[in-house]
Amino acid sequence: MVSTLNTTQEPSTTRKVNDENVVNHTDLGNEKSLPTDSVGVVAPRMESFEEPLLLETGRTLPRFDLMVETYGQLNADASNAILICHALSGHHHAAGYYPGESKAGWWDSCIGPNKAIDTNEFYVVALNNIGGCNGSTGPTCPNPENDNKPYGPDFPLVTVRDWVNVQALLADRLGIQVWHAVIGGSLGGMQALQWAVDYPHRLKNCAIIASTPKLSAQNIAFNEVARQSILSDPDFHNGRYLEQKTFPKRGLILARMVGHITYLSEDAMKQKFGRDLKSGDFMHGYDVEFQVESYLRYQGEQFSRNFDANTYLIMTKALDYFDPSRDHNSDLNKALAPATCRFLVVSFTTDWRFAPSRSRELVDALITNQQPVSYIEVDAPQGHDSFLFPIPRYVNTLRGFLGKAESSHHGQKVTNSDTKIAKVAPELSKKPAQEQPS
Repeated sequence: MVSTLNTTQEPSTTRKVNDENVVNHTDLGNEKSLPTDSVGVVAPRMESFEEPLLLETGRTLPRFDLMVETYGQLNADASNAILICHALSGHHHAAGYYPGESKAGWWDSCIGPNKAIDTNEFYVVALNNIGGCNGSTGPTCPNPENDNKPYGPDFPLVTVRDWVNVQALLADRLGIQVWHAVIGGSLGGMQALQWAVDYPHRLKNCAIIASTPKLSAQNIAFNEVARQSILSDPDFHNGRYLEQKTFPKRGLILARMVGHITYLSEDAMKQKFGRDLKSGDFMHGYDVEFQVESYLRYQGEQFSRNFDANTYLIMTKALDYFDPSRDHNSDLNKALAPATCRFLVVSFTTDWRFAPSRSRELVDALITNQQPVSYIEVDAPQGHDSFLFPIPRYVNTLRGFLGKAESSHHGQKVTNSDTKIAKVAPELSKKPAQEQPS
């Protein structure tokens, strides 16, 4: 029997605030009207771990903190929890609003009451991974083994497996033995896949979106260009720029500009900018003339103000190193064999950073292993960033895959004929959920 996905749109209802991290705007004296399907105003919390953490490189963090946000309520048997894994520049603020701010979390279009990841049904956990720069222990944090100076370049390289091990410790802290689902886009999808391999009995469902089982040589090359942009900046100071009270702004801007080009499709750039000139005529110089130049410089400038250079280096190396098949003589089938969960794999037609062929490689391995997988290839013009857009068939497919907390069948095996593979029709959206590319 062919598996099917329920993609029926549920009507939006009045916002229900039901989590300890969520409060009503009026409690803060803020009368701003929120969307009825918002989780509301949220506040992150820090979880501290005092035990040493052994990393895959063999190095040890003496202790670490995790910045976390949760939405919804954990049910009595802790069976309705969903973990959200973030991409390269992502963080714990996945949904809702901070007091006095109008910008929602980076995946607010998918997380909330009656949304694809329904907080009336599920307890949703989002965190900032170690090595990050949004509150969790990373290069900008004090190093207790160096007079509490910033870690800077002394912060160890971390891998996707390290992140998943830390997320498992967080799950233990929260009393969650089995996730209803682990979900991620781009680098987040790699973490979701690692969960399925390393902790097969701790998740029922795994959603891997706009991702890949390992980077291509071209992708590694893009990451290296971005890293060299940072490393060659005179203000990098061998990674100790914070001690010099500066930061490699030019390097970060260039790194982001290179990265951002790869996140957009040619069609998206053509539709958004074309060859439009900022002033309407050629200026015959090297300042900004084309609208696309202005956009890239703006994105780079904003990124340089909000992201740490050492974190960027760490994150791109984690991307490069990810390859579950490496320990199995490059045999992806063997690497995925331990997984017992259901899979949803989503790709986008214009994503040339992680092309649909890379998702199909993963799907083919799962089918060969007779593991339950549903696959959709979404026709969307936004390129790699498509996973951040509220494209109806994409988000409704995710909704149908997640179902209800009590409806998953952990560990079920199926034959090839039980696997659904579909290519959905075009669904365009004008604006992303958040400017938060991978």
